[in-house]
This record gives sequence, C-alpha cells and structure tokens, in this order.
Amino acid sequence: MVRFRPLDAWNDPRGGQIERIIIDNGTLAIEVLSLGGIIRSLWAPDNKGERGNIVLGCDSAQDYLTQDAHLGAIAGRYANRIAGARLSRDGQAFSLDNNHQDNCLHGGREGFNRKQWHIGQLSDGVRLSLFSPDGDMGFPGNANVQLDYRLVGNNLYVEILASTDKPCPISLTQHSYFNLEGSSERSSLGHIIQSDSQHYLTTDEQGIPTDVTQVAGTPLDLSQGQSLASLKTALEAEPTRGIDHCYLTPNHDGKALSRFGTVSAPASGRRMTLYTNQPGVQIYGSNFLEGTLGKQGQKLASYQAVCVEPQQLPDAPNQAHLAGTPWLMPGEVYHHMSRYQFDLIK
Repeated sequence: MVRFRPLDAWNDPRGGQIERIIIDNGTLAIEVLSLGGIIRSLWAPDNKGERGNIVLGCDSAQDYLTQDAHLGAIAGRYANRIAGARLSRDGQAFSLDNNHQDNCLHGGREGFNRKQWHIGQLSDGVRLSLFSPDGDMGFPGNANVQLDYRLVGNNLYVEILASTDKPCPISLTQHSYFNLEGSSERSSLGHIIQSDSQHYLTTDEQGIPTDVTQVAGTPLDLSQGQSLASLKTALEAEPTRGIDHCYLTPNHDGKALSRFGTVSAPASGRRMTLYTNQPGVQIYGSNFLEGTLGKQGQKLASYQAVCVEPQQLPDAPNQAHLAGTPWLMPGEVYHHMSRYQFDLIK
C-alpha cells in the first residue's frame, strides 16, 4: 500500500506556491516538489533496517533557485552540454541559452529544473506535467512533458514522456545527488561504482565529446568496481577534477531496460542498481559542489555525493555519429524509463 502525505507548501519568491508531497510504500519513501520535478528526499533502509535520507537537498524554494547544481531536479530540455549553445537542422540555425563556458548546459539558465510543474497523484506515485513554449531557452517547438515517479517494492521508477510540434532535441534526466551512507555525511569517496559499460566519451576541456573510447586499460574502467576516491586520485589533474564522464549503456536498444551498474556504500550496506533505456549515463562525483547551500543551512562539500544521470549523449544533436536518438520529431514520443533498485550488499 502506498501512502501519500501532502506537506505545507512553500512560497515561491517569483510568485505562487510550490507543492510538496511524500510518497511512502513502507520500503522506500520520497518527497517530491512541484518546482523542477525535484526529489528533495529519498529514504531507503540500511543494513540495520533503519531508513535514512540518501539524497542532497535544500530547505526552501529560494535556496533551490539560488543554487545551480540542479539538486534532485529534472534537467532539460537537453541534459548535459550542447556545444557553442547552437543547433542547426534543415538549414535553420538556433541559438540556445549560453550558461556554461561556451555551451548550453542542462537546458539553459531557466531550464526545467526551475520551472513550476503541475503535480497530481497516481496509485503508486505522482505524475508531473510541464508545457515548454516554442523558443524556451532558444529551443524550437512547443513541448509537452509528462514525468512519473512510482514506488514499487524496493524500486523507484522514473518515466518521462515528451512530444513537440517542431523537430527539437530532447534529453531529460533525474539529477539527484546520492550519498548512500546518508545525506548528512560529508563525503561519498568510499562509495564503490561498478558498470559493465565498455565505452565512454572522451571530451575536450569544456566537456564536449571528441571520441568514443574503450574503457579497458584506462582509469575509467569500472568493470571490477572502483571507489570514488580512487577515481578522484586518478583524475584530479584533469579539468573535471574527478569523475564527470558519460558512459555508453551496455546492450542498449532504446526500448528495453538495460542494467548499467551499481553504486554501493560499505558502511550502511546500501546498494543502488540502475537500469535504463537511455544510451548513456553521466557519472558526476560532485567535484564542484563546494559551497552550495544544503539542508539546515549547511554548505555542501565537493565529493559529498555522486550523480548517476541516464540520458541521450552530450552534444549528440550536433554529432550525428553518436549513439541514440537525440532529435524528437513531430508525431513521435520521447520515452525515458529508468529503474533505481535499492537493496543491500550481499
């Protein structure tokens, strides 16, 4: 049985109110905001049977609107980077919002993370919807988006549908920052990440893909599992200052869910396994999180959590050779499905 508990709404400093609701199925529980489709809290049991919150969040609408880390939000219209903040198709050029170095990151300054979504109840979760008008942050076409969060046993399902009336690249991802030891812990460097992915994207200094590279023989090989600490050490001289790389999903066919890999925390015993139908997963070790305001007025620390972001590949709308289907055409339906399974290390 899934229980629902509405919480007192927050005042939106831009006007109106932000709805909040807790969904609890007895194993997992999440708090969802109408602002940005944000998952503010996610409670999961540890190896002592005690539930604890394992994602980072904020205590007010103002704090969420001030930070630019996309804490717990839906990133879009296009997650990750689009080079030069420019698109072109059928002889037409589009200038997007340039909000990160020379690029459009996560849909621009006023991306989906800052939008007010409509929220309604399902039997096992919530459904959020959003209308994004033609020209929003420079993106072409009127877009309609539907987002479902559902709790089934020890699984969180994230399903996103979208349509547009003009050709437009769409890639939406859930941008939670996970610390499986508990969100109040100051480091996630002890977490172990494992993935069967055999390829990742090499990038330039601004994170734009330059090639598809095999993980074998590189510090980014996660097949046997690596700690975030070892990845930080191996990559701290790079511009990313740790892991911030997009991996290609193994066995991806665009329809069925494929197992991407696991994140596990030795002390709490919690383990999260991701299954997705998306062609890539960006792993980000919160290498630049330092100073972002979190709950209880506490400033968050770099390397305090890890993001595992299923998505279309960065800059794929401009690089046709990359895997996936980044361009959505009128009459088609964008479909993102991811399953986050929470259990214990055996």
